[in-house]
Amino acid sequence: MSERAAPHYCPYCGDEDLVPEEGAGVKGQGYPWSCLACARVFRVTYVGLRSASFGSSPSRPTEGEA
Repeated sequence: MSERAAPHYCPYCGDEDLVPEEGAGVKGQGYPWSCLACARVFRVTYVGLRSASFGSSPSRPTEGEA
């Protein structure tokens, strides 16, 4: 796997015209990407894995519980 995975679209405007932003690529914080359509710069970072129960939805309190 490469160190830099490219996002497919801008999370703000949805456009696909993205380029890597030159400069501060701090290890562990993700790399900055520039959207040429809306002029925003953003980072995409890996947070982690969910718990082992992939098939079920997160538990929510039912009526009467809080």
